Amino acid sequence: MPNQKTQLPTKIKVRGAKVNNLKDLDVDIPLNKFVAITGRSGSGKSSLAMGVLYAEGARRYLNALSTFTRRRINQMGKAAVDSVEYLPSALRQRPQVPGVRSTVGTMSESLNILRLVFSRLGSPVCPNGHQVPPTLDVAENDGYVTCPTCGVTLMAPGAESFAFNSDGACPTCGGLGEVRQLDASLIIGNEDQTLAEGAVASWHLPGRNFMPTVANAIGIPTDVPYKDLSAADKQRVLHGKKQFVSLDIPSSKGKIFHMDKAVYENAFAAVEDSMATTKNERTIAKLNKFYTFDTCPTCHGTRLNPDLLKQDLNGKNIAEVSDLPINELRKFAGTIVDWLPANMHQLGQSLVDELLLSLQPMVDLGLDYLTLSRPGATLSTGELQRIQLGRTLRSATTGVLYVLDEPSVGLHPANVTGLIKAFRGLVAQGNSVVVVDHDTRIIGAADYVIEIGPGAGKTGGTVVDEGTVAAIAASPHSLIAPFLNGTAQLRERPQLASQELWQKGSLDIEVQHRFNIKDVAVKFPKNRLTTVTGMSGAGKTTLVLDSLIPAIEADVEHRSLPQHVTHLDRAGVRHVVKVDSVPVGKNVRSTVATYTDILDRLRKLFAATPEAKKRGYTNSRFSYNVKAGACPMCNGTGQISLDVQYLPDITEICPQCHGERYNQETLAIKWQGYSIADILALSVDEALKVFTDETGIEQTLQTLHDMGLGYLLLGESTPALSGGEAQRLKLVSRIGKRQTGTLFIFDEPTVGLHPLDIQQLVKVFDQLLQQGATVIAIEHDLDLIANADYVIDMGPGGGIDGGQLVATGTPLKVSENAASVTGKYLHDQLNLFQK
Repeated sequence: MPNQKTQLPTKIKVRGAKVNNLKDLDVDIPLNKFVAITGRSGSGKSSLAMGVLYAEGARRYLNALSTFTRRRINQMGKAAVDSVEYLPSALRQRPQVPGVRSTVGTMSESLNILRLVFSRLGSPVCPNGHQVPPTLDVAENDGYVTCPTCGVTLMAPGAESFAFNSDGACPTCGGLGEVRQLDASLIIGNEDQTLAEGAVASWHLPGRNFMPTVANAIGIPTDVPYKDLSAADKQRVLHGKKQFVSLDIPSSKGKIFHMDKAVYENAFAAVEDSMATTKNERTIAKLNKFYTFDTCPTCHGTRLNPDLLKQDLNGKNIAEVSDLPINELRKFAGTIVDWLPANMHQLGQSLVDELLLSLQPMVDLGLDYLTLSRPGATLSTGELQRIQLGRTLRSATTGVLYVLDEPSVGLHPANVTGLIKAFRGLVAQGNSVVVVDHDTRIIGAADYVIEIGPGAGKTGGTVVDEGTVAAIAASPHSLIAPFLNGTAQLRERPQLASQELWQKGSLDIEVQHRFNIKDVAVKFPKNRLTTVTGMSGAGKTTLVLDSLIPAIEADVEHRSLPQHVTHLDRAGVRHVVKVDSVPVGKNVRSTVATYTDILDRLRKLFAATPEAKKRGYTNSRFSYNVKAGACPMCNGTGQISLDVQYLPDITEICPQCHGERYNQETLAIKWQGYSIADILALSVDEALKVFTDETGIEQTLQTLHDMGLGYLLLGESTPALSGGEAQRLKLVSRIGKRQTGTLFIFDEPTVGLHPLDIQQLVKVFDQLLQQGATVIAIEHDLDLIANADYVIDMGPGGGIDGGQLVATGTPLKVSENAASVTGKYLHDQLNLFQK
């Protein structure tokens, strides 16, 4: 037979996708291309990318593995789609929250190679203190080497020995690099107060408010300022032994409570005992305020057993090498081979090449200012995203579908260029890249664009437009087109003149010697919108989250300012509200209705109906978290999980209540023809028409609508909301109230937001400003920066190249500052929309 040329597929064919709000969606997605999926928040773009492409691609790959292997992997259920043809194996890219043991070295896996380099090429020290030169014996004799000076045979440390998460951990801190200690200056809130007035901050913890009475009963004066107590009495307050006394305790209402065995718990023990008995994250965070976290005195922050630091490599130990910025580490790596004896050059070159190969993606993605020893918890979301992407690039796979969800999160516009280069690198290796994003530069660089919408929730779930960037930019149907071609209105609010900025005063702070900030004095205009900008690692988080917030909180509570804050004028700010993008609630029981006051008000409405009164139903009956009202099969979750051996657990809608969460008796009660489940199935906008005569509910619904969340269902699970949706939901209770002494701090508020949704967010900020609040946003998005009253740009670079004030002023002023990298991109953005 003549050879027939095989026609390889060029598109993934999705037919009948029904995940979440997708409306029986049919779409073809080009293979071996860089494809961007965009659309408004809640439109269904992530449902297509993650819920169909990734879920099906990963499931099919895992199904090809053995049963034994599948049982040890978290598996995915089948996606709600009729068919998906020509789908490659799929990998997902979204950074995980790093643990306390994570560092840049462990996350990039470069430290694994560096450990191997030290164990094979390093110069160990014998028990008698002699430095043993590097030798092939280590590799050939299972690590045993003979000291040429004294003849003793020793076992050279292996790669695992240099792991601070394993054999090499410092015995004092267990590989954490720091130790936690209670600080007396934090436990005594105000030395000018007496014990009776509340001088001991730790005695304000739950269950300790009567401790001053106990202290008085054992002879410690409680009517003398703490600073005037004798040294012996101060010692008893802080560290006095536990003892029992009999005493009468008056309540606030005048009643007397007698205690036969009231226990005296000193100020330190109050914290330690609370810490030992709680697992609640909020409580732990509260207790951590009494501790200082100091560098471990044994390992001095290296995390390693100090004995391991005796082994060196061309004059440096592994801790010193890990502390080098990656650009310096690469230079050092180039000196290793020449330092080795000639018979080790081949092995040395092989290991050094492997080390350099592991570092290259971080260089390409603009992370060469980081060190391998940098704790993962101190990295921005953008830095985490790029480290994970760098690992992917190193793998040099082919024929894989990479699905990336919001890869531009936390990225400065200057870093987006490197990100696009990385996508093109993956495609050049023979892979397909699908990116869900709103960044117009990423969308503008794609080979193909798919726009989902037109609205969100029930009004989304269809393909609005698809095609090349040029076709989308010229399309009259496209919602993203005006932001690609510059015809949208960029600035949504009037620009204040420089002299008007400071009419309401300013918050002033000076920070010295904190991470990469050496000495920075900053003014934030009060009752204005300020954006803090700069490259990843420039010091934005250190300035705002690590300095400004703790300083204001300490000053309000009459505590000492953090050591690195040398000056603060909070200008009358009494409350700080930090609004982040962490999901709201932790399980399916948390819904839009329960998070707001809507469900509480609904329960009262239903309990007040004649039929409910007749049956004796109270408010609690209409909670799906209470046994009396909940469906007995799913216990009020609306779904059940089936454990199927060898297969992933299958989550299904509850067959008894059909997802309505309540039992039939409760659902029989109707208010204006609706059961409570009928109400929870409505979107915010649909419910607005129903509750026109119920002022309390209508106000909350109107606020949700005004914040661009009108498409959310009242019964929608809040943990599933996007970061941007979660942030706005957290603000619902704040809108409509005076906020004169309140500072709102937003960390990347545009996460997951379409440019149209960013316009909505700007209006929300305006509402807060009109209520008297001051708003500060840490932000990279140029649309939001352009709408600020004031911009504080940090840099000029990241890490050791950052930590300085580069530019301050109105967006226009910063855009004209030649020293500002942010200003360069802001200048281009302002020009694009002024055409």
